[in-house]
Amino acid sequence: MKFKLIYPKWKKLPGQTTFNLPPHGPVVFAATLPPHVEVSFTDENVEDINFDEACDFVGISMMLSTQVRRGWEIADEFRKRGKQVLFGGISTMLHAEETLTHADSVFLGESEGRMDEVIRDWETGKLKKVYNFLGNQPDINLVGPARRDLYKRELYNHKGVQMVDLFHASRGCRFSCYPCAVSYLGGRSFRPRPIDKTIQDLETIDNNRLFIVDNSLAQDSQWELDLFKEMIPLKKKWISHTIEDDPKILDMAAQAGAWYVYQAVYDTSDYIKERVKRYHDHGIGVEGTILLGLDNQTEDDILRLIDFLLEIDLDLAEFTVLAPFPHTKAYDDLLRQGRIFDHDWNHYNAGQVVYQPKHMTPQRLQELYDYAWEAFYKDESQEQKMFKLFTQVMMREIEDGTYRQRDRKLINKSFGKEVVRKINS
Repeated sequence: MKFKLIYPKWKKLPGQTTFNLPPHGPVVFAATLPPHVEVSFTDENVEDINFDEACDFVGISMMLSTQVRRGWEIADEFRKRGKQVLFGGISTMLHAEETLTHADSVFLGESEGRMDEVIRDWETGKLKKVYNFLGNQPDINLVGPARRDLYKRELYNHKGVQMVDLFHASRGCRFSCYPCAVSYLGGRSFRPRPIDKTIQDLETIDNNRLFIVDNSLAQDSQWELDLFKEMIPLKKKWISHTIEDDPKILDMAAQAGAWYVYQAVYDTSDYIKERVKRYHDHGIGVEGTILLGLDNQTEDDILRLIDFLLEIDLDLAEFTVLAPFPHTKAYDDLLRQGRIFDHDWNHYNAGQVVYQPKHMTPQRLQELYDYAWEAFYKDESQEQKMFKLFTQVMMREIEDGTYRQRDRKLINKSFGKEVVRKINS
């Protein structure tokens, strides 16, 4: 049978990077389908959907709340054409009740070990309306290599430069942060993949640059050390969320190829300033993630925070406003208090204010969000700062011999004189 898998498009915010990364969720899901299922994949962010493509069953994988309305439109179009549609992914779980009205079936939870049942039900005409495995996680040993063969690689280059592949080494999170839905989606238990299988998966990725998408790598100190030690021979260069603030772990991460990390900057403390410095001392870049609009932030607090960011030598910064996604404590609190005034999921993009802040008007918070982007990138644009990070990683690739010979002409065009000289020497 032919299964058509689709990742709906969404509208990017003005401050976000213009390039697209290959989505992770759909190809992890595709790896759990039975062997006899023939899969084709369309990422609508980089190519149009062919609604007339021959297929038997359609799957729509959604990660963001800003994808759900488009996902529903896609499903409605396929169902008009007599195709049955299965929804899955993070935002399907967050918006399950609404999604049900556009679906023949919704899948909630992680799909390893479960898709044989779904496909068998479809083939026998017994497809269930809901397959609910939330809170019942499969054995982490079942997680295998993602179906990266489904990507059209040429669609994920930016100005000819190869971007990162996405990868995960664990699931679940032992933390329960105020605006985050991970504890609802994947549970409060940290579930690392076996390191030998993780390394085997990494070895299958024909890309030297990775984004490790785990919620946080700072979950288990010994696991971090063991993972990074085994990664060193692979000579990968990678981005991740937070790494534990421990000199031994930071040193091992640097040896393993840590390129830069996303680090939450939530106050103007010396601790944050020193933490950024420690990353830099180990040769690891830092992209600050700054959440605006929390109830403990006044207008003056936000302005001081923006000034602070310019003092601590961040390599990049990404600003968001609080988005009260369903199944988070933020959503429950703001809904109970009657402070959410906008329920259009297209606006839940972390760049548009959809609730009444505690200490200012929604309009003023929106202005401060726009000002934050403008102030941080006033003297050096986001593209220029990103260029610096890419130059750094290229220098490392030159030093350890992992840059690609076939990319020589593209590198000559895209990077500075010093890099070109070293490549040609």
